[in-house]
Amino acid sequence: MSDVLAKLAQVLEARKQADPDSSYVASLHAKGLNKILEKVGEECTETLLAAKDAETSGDTSDVIYETADLWFHSLVMLSRLGLGPEDVLNELARRFDLSGLEEKANREG
Repeated sequence: MSDVLAKLAQVLEARKQADPDSSYVASLHAKGLNKILEKVGEECTETLLAAKDAETSGDTSDVIYETADLWFHSLVMLSRLGLGPEDVLNELARRFDLSGLEEKANREG
């Protein structure tokens, strides 16, 4: 699974320097971090709404689609900040042996 994320991260890095008129990712970078964050927020809201609809309808296709958009734009954000999916995966791996309550307590302390 992480191979897909690694390949996507490579594409996103390459497209950072592309012509903004021919690359959606380059156009986001050209508009700056605030535009990227706006897209992350928009996709987050759409994901939440799709999840609520999925619980009612039982149809999860929209929540999968919107989550893919959210992940994509989150990866663009990470790329803008010089980070990638590996950084997030490493953090998740670090938390693997912690209980959720223990991890939360560590953040609050």
